[in-house]
Amino acid sequence: MSTARAAATPTDPMPTVPARPLPAARPPSAWRRRQAAAAQAAPAVAPQSLLQLLWLASPALPIGGFSYSEGLEAAISSGWVHGEADAAAWLTQQLQLTQARGDMAAIAQALRAWEQDDRVRLAALNDWVRQTRESSELRLQTEQMGRSLIAWLRNQHGLDAKHRPAIDWLAAQDASYPLAFSLAAHCSGASARPVLLAYTFGWAENMVQAAIKAVPLGQNAGQRILAQLTAAIPAAVDHALALPDAQRQAFSPMLAILSAQHENQYSRLFRS
Repeated sequence: MSTARAAATPTDPMPTVPARPLPAARPPSAWRRRQAAAAQAAPAVAPQSLLQLLWLASPALPIGGFSYSEGLEAAISSGWVHGEADAAAWLTQQLQLTQARGDMAAIAQALRAWEQDDRVRLAALNDWVRQTRESSELRLQTEQMGRSLIAWLRNQHGLDAKHRPAIDWLAAQDASYPLAFSLAAHCSGASARPVLLAYTFGWAENMVQAAIKAVPLGQNAGQRILAQLTAAIPAAVDHALALPDAQRQAFSPMLAILSAQHENQYSRLFRS
């Protein structure tokens, strides 16, 4: 959850370059082309599944996403983000460089594991997410949101013999938020691409609201940023769907520095 500035030092001048495109280290393999083609050819989402995904993406979902800025507040305090253009560039790069290559890819792989009931694979993905949080507050965020989403799932499926065993099992693993979301999405019956579209739009909406409060920005500016993110989301989703284990990553040193600074920031609105 960093930006293209992740490798820079906190004292470097604020770059003014446009958001970087998704990285492409090598031409896509035949396997990755098949995965992307299958995602594009996925059948339409059933109405009930679509409603469940809209519910999961809603800011009204009681999991506390509104209380986190994921490093944005610290970036504002440190002078990296000043206004609408900076906030849009920061969030677009965060989408491309950390979400698409990290949590979104983990959700896509977890969905396949839920279909196969591969608990070993699911436990490994959950451990990877928890172990790649580079600061205390980022780890606390994924743990708190994971617990809250598990509680929501228990409320929704408490008497459901089909899903309750998986919910109880994941709760015992100290579920991270991406793994809890993958289970909630699996329960909806939706395929992977609409699941990731819903997850990413929910993330984008929360982050834009954080920018509106912390920069601060007006509502129209927030909508313009959300429009830019929405335009970038489909490519980020396709990238995450095609990403194998060896290329999934969570390397964001500037975010780790900003998050560690935010833990001790004197005045703040958000928990991360």
